Amino acid sequence: MDTPEPRPHTGRRRNEAARQAILDAALRLAGAADGASVTIDAIARAAGVGKQTVYRWWPSKGAVLLDALIDRAGQDVTVPDAGTLHDELRSFVATTFEAAQQDPTSAVLRALLRESARDPHLADLLQRYTATRRAVLHALLERGRARGELATGADLDLMVDQVYGLFWYRFVLGHGPLDAPTAERLTATLLAAAGQAGRLPSGPADAD
Repeated sequence: MDTPEPRPHTGRRRNEAARQAILDAALRLAGAADGASVTIDAIARAAGVGKQTVYRWWPSKGAVLLDALIDRAGQDVTVPDAGTLHDELRSFVATTFEAAQQDPTSAVLRALLRESARDPHLADLLQRYTATRRAVLHALLERGRARGELATGADLDLMVDQVYGLFWYRFVLGHGPLDAPTAERLTATLLAAAGQAGRLPSGPADAD
């Protein structure tokens, strides 16, 4: 009698699918809740899993939401290897601007901003999320400096602050656009100031 071939192991794929479903559900529910509390029970039901499955990976709903925000940012914000710091930074900034204005990310970030003033746990959640995004941008700038595209003494922390300072100021107040042309101008300005030959986009007055 022939020995049947072993069935392929699919546990890892099932686990990853369940984990992604939980993250997606957490972000979707938090975005629709408009600041109201979202429970682990609600996240589990929306993801089609048991509550114990959520607790297997996360100790609290805040931890789920933090991972959900980080996961979505990792999907939506590109960290390219474009060959030049100018192109890499411009792409990172442009996709950061675009992703943060899409639902449910936009709704979740706005809810966290509103509620963090009176909820220390949410304030810590927002701070940890922004720290992860700062670290990604800092690493991108560090690679550019290692390639000689930034002055040795360039203040990378200040550059990161300038990127996210503009982002949060416009995201909160809405007084100016967060779009691709803004990302281009910000990139060129930052790199020129940091000792790299960034160049502002040419306008009609600059044409030959």
